[in-house]
Amino acid sequence: MDFELSADEKLLVETVQSFTKKDSPVERFRRLRGTELGWERATWKQMGELGWLGVSFPESAGGAGLGFVAAGLVLEQLGATLVPEPFLSSVVLAGTPLAAAGTPEQHERFLAPLIAGDTALALAHVEAQSRHDSASVSTRATRAGAAWRLTGRKRWVLDGHGADHLLVSARTGGSERERDGVSLFVVDAAQPGVRLERVDCMDGHKAALVELDGVEVDATRLVGPEGGGAAILDLALDHAAAGACAEGAGLLARALDMTREYLMQRKQFGAAIGSFQALQHRAVDMFVEVELCKSAALLAMIKVSDPSGAERMRAVSAAKAQLARGGAFVVRQATQLHGGIGVTDEHDIGLYFKRHQVLAALFGDFEHHVARYASLPSFDAHV
Repeated sequence: MDFELSADEKLLVETVQSFTKKDSPVERFRRLRGTELGWERATWKQMGELGWLGVSFPESAGGAGLGFVAAGLVLEQLGATLVPEPFLSSVVLAGTPLAAAGTPEQHERFLAPLIAGDTALALAHVEAQSRHDSASVSTRATRAGAAWRLTGRKRWVLDGHGADHLLVSARTGGSERERDGVSLFVVDAAQPGVRLERVDCMDGHKAALVELDGVEVDATRLVGPEGGGAAILDLALDHAAAGACAEGAGLLARALDMTREYLMQRKQFGAAIGSFQALQHRAVDMFVEVELCKSAALLAMIKVSDPSGAERMRAVSAAKAQLARGGAFVVRQATQLHGGIGVTDEHDIGLYFKRHQVLAALFGDFEHHVARYASLPSFDAHV
């Protein structure tokens, strides 16, 4: 497996890295987390103008056609300084199913404005009982003449409070947990019958609780085949999980750098504490886990577009498990090695700790992905 980045990918990394350091340091996240939106539409538009929002989408859908690795590389750099714009939730989680299953007309109507940075999308698929099951949908979509009428409640819609359009999963047939019968619809966030309640998350980001009360949409809002939405959701969630691993890799690398810098600055007994062998050993262990997270995330980015579902799920679940377990070791060590200031809100390391906790739980936690990995064909059988 070749992990070497292409010239275009290296240039992309350098460009995003320059932006994050100059225009979106951690201080910007601190300032915006207390605002109603939590991010800035002007910066979102700037990302669109730079071409970042469309790097992974095919050219036929208006994107750059660079593949999902390019999107992961963007996320890795955004994670390094906790950039708050909804790249993961809007471009990856909501944009992927629209790009994969939407019609050319839907691409032009909904995806093109997203790529340009003019709008934001959100995927409303989580329900109170769903627990990582894309087919566990009780929200109903019933025929209303030539249109559909949607009724139900969605929970923890990532960045749904600032979305212009919601991609909603609803059951058009079958019972609550049947895979057949789940459909996807594009709903305007401001249309009658849609009620949004903003929720502040532990990491400073925001989500929404969504209630749909007889919301009517016409047939052009159905994304993909009627009743075939579960497979599309699975694809989107795996892309989002791989994206979370990419963002987490950037976050963990920066947490390690911050810790190393602190170890060389903080002095005890007349010497930098980084000169103490016991602390050097802990820093080395952190480095190993960071490198494992980066490698696993890159493999997931490569494999997530593999036509073999098992190959995709194997790589994504391995990366997600490593992010949860290995990443937790890194942020916990980083917090402890910073001493008392590590547990205060005034120090940035605590912000990295909280964001990691959320990324580790999103799109399937450690237990979920270990169980999924174990359910797949064994490595020997696969080979």
